[in-house]
Amino acid sequence: MRIDLHTHSRVSDGTDTPTGLVLKALDAGLDVIALTDHDTFDGVLEAAAAGKRVGVRVVPGVEMSTEVDGTSVHLLGYGCDVHNAPLAKELAALREARSRRLPEMCDKLAELGMDITGDDIAATARSARTLGRPHVADALVAKGYVANRQEAFDKYLAVGKQAYVARYNTDLVRAIDLVHGAGGAAVIAHPWRDSSRHVLTAPLLQKLVTEHELDGIEVDHEDHDDHTRRLLFEMGGRLGLVRTGSSDHHGTGKEGHALGCNLTRKPAFMELVSRIRQRGGIV
Repeated sequence: MRIDLHTHSRVSDGTDTPTGLVLKALDAGLDVIALTDHDTFDGVLEAAAAGKRVGVRVVPGVEMSTEVDGTSVHLLGYGCDVHNAPLAKELAALREARSRRLPEMCDKLAELGMDITGDDIAATARSARTLGRPHVADALVAKGYVANRQEAFDKYLAVGKQAYVARYNTDLVRAIDLVHGAGGAAVIAHPWRDSSRHVLTAPLLQKLVTEHELDGIEVDHEDHDDHTRRLLFEMGGRLGLVRTGSSDHHGTGKEGHALGCNLTRKPAFMELVSRIRQRGGIV
């Protein structure tokens, strides 16, 4: 069984429709995928319907924008009731925070000599439910200011760069509790990528397991080198965490993250399914 538990559609910052993503998963020989768009479930029903037609199992998921001590951390929620009111309210707040900072980012880019408007961003975002920096990057590409998203982030949009604007993120502990309250399983995405490595220490992860029943960590990810993967796998085993692997596929919006480039082991997936069932979530 080939299982990829972290993918994105153009409902957030991917470039495939939910249906198109499922068809690509079929072509890639995947049996199971999770659609984990940023701060929204809006593509899940379409993806699930497409999966039923072609024989690809689609796990409902979301990637929440959270933080620990001011440092960005991403949390994957699997099997949540997409209509759960407290979780839906928080996801709406996260999407609003994303949208609210866009005008300020445009102003900063204008000061740097780059004319990007809200209409430009909307044109590149198309039907996206969750707007964000990748769509600003796409607008910069469309106007010829940069060659691709990566250059836009490296030069202007990454944390600390001239056009970066901070925004609201959910506290990680609260996000875990919200996912559990919606019947889901909570897995920290790419935990030792960039600055999150410094806050997601073994003692903190132990506390999240014992006090908040954190379910898992994403071990096999393209942003983790082999040494990091070994350390996370061993630590996750000691802490009783489900250890997943996935592509973090964004279509053409993120190079080097082809569907199925990292996979979740079947026993790990079945453990996640068991935890979701125990909480009354959707499997």
